Amino acid sequence: MKDFKEDITKIYLNERFMLVLMILNFLGSVVLFIYDILHLNTESAIIKVGYGDIGGYRNGTWTDMLVFLVLAIILGVFHNIIAVRIFHKRGAGMTKFFLLTTSALIIGAFILLIRLTGEG
Repeated sequence: MKDFKEDITKIYLNERFMLVLMILNFLGSVVLFIYDILHLNTESAIIKVGYGDIGGYRNGTWTDMLVFLVLAIILGVFHNIIAVRIFHKRGAGMTKFFLLTTSALIIGAFILLIRLTGEG
């Protein structure tokens, strides 16, 4: 825990870009979480929940869309904790790559969720 606090302080003092990436990832996951909560279609028995193997949409229930809530929590909270651990073990370069990859995952999940809720 002591190392974690020291690493957060180092990131805050020396690595402003990394800190901005961590904040943007957290805010992006909050937006993904709120968007999913607001667009859960609980009245419908069948909704579009994913893409099939051939490119068509798969049907499912609204509870299948809760996976996006879990994904938002994982990407927003746990990936920031993992990023601090990577910073401690591997340095700033690898951490920035990890955070940029997480940002791409958040954007991809958000685009997929928009497409699924628009197609439902």
